[in-house]
Amino acid sequence: MATFEQQMKRLEEIVAALEDGDTPLEKSIALFEEGTKLATECRTHLEEAEGKIEILMKQKNGKLKAEPFEADAGG
Repeated sequence: MATFEQQMKRLEEIVAALEDGDTPLEKSIALFEEGTKLATECRTHLEEAEGKIEILMKQKNGKLKAEPFEADAGG
């Protein structure tokens, strides 16, 4: 199974190929299908990582407490 980083790199390659516009229709469809599968797998990786982060969040007293992870939307 490919790592998250490998999947993201491949997804970026697919997006670039589709944006190029020179890819034949049949190849574009195959790339799109591969891309949607990769996007789903990446989302699964991120959800698993988020779950781990929730487990590791600590209260001020040092006890573990599951808290939702909130990504910084400001970037």
